Amino acid sequence: MEKLVAVPLACAGAATVASPAAIIEPCAMHATGLATKKGPMPDTATDPPPILATLAQPHTGERVVLDEESPTQDRFAKLLSDRLTGEEHSVDERLLGLLRGLAALHRGAQIEIVSGYRSWKTNEVLRKKGHHVASHSQHSSGNACDFRLVPEGAERALDPRAVEREIRGLGWSGGIGVYDGKDDWFVHADVGRNRRWDN
Repeated sequence: MEKLVAVPLACAGAATVASPAAIIEPCAMHATGLATKKGPMPDTATDPPPILATLAQPHTGERVVLDEESPTQDRFAKLLSDRLTGEEHSVDERLLGLLRGLAALHRGAQIEIVSGYRSWKTNEVLRKKGHHVASHSQHSSGNACDFRLVPEGAERALDPRAVEREIRGLGWSGGIGVYDGKDDWFVHADVGRNRRWDN
């Protein structure tokens, strides 16, 4: 506000000793000098990578953007932490790569994490309750992920058998379990030996 007041006063002061044409010229030169000083700002911003999908953790309600850079491996491991104990464990990076590959085929999809890392304790609890859980599960080493893939706009996840075919089409050489029962509707992928099973 003070700056705006000072300029008219300087112009008014000049009016007492100069013609009206001289009053306009100094004010215009002052304004032009400021514009030149600021100049255009260099454009250093880069576009963020396009979003491929959303990773959803139904047990905690977390949602994480999946693109070529996000999440980091640490953030992915946190998303796949033990759902009963909350214990975190490193997760094989190939699992995140697999989900990125599937997301590229289904842009805008939601990938729901059914199970990620499972502590030995949690694994035994689930096994004793009659769930389809191996006693020496790849989940307990951070080498497996169970998930379902819901395409954008769909009300139901893709058939796990169709997802299995897409996983193999991406060159996956690890294990794949297909769970297509009424209560279990997901795909298991692990980095162990090449094998396949149904629930």
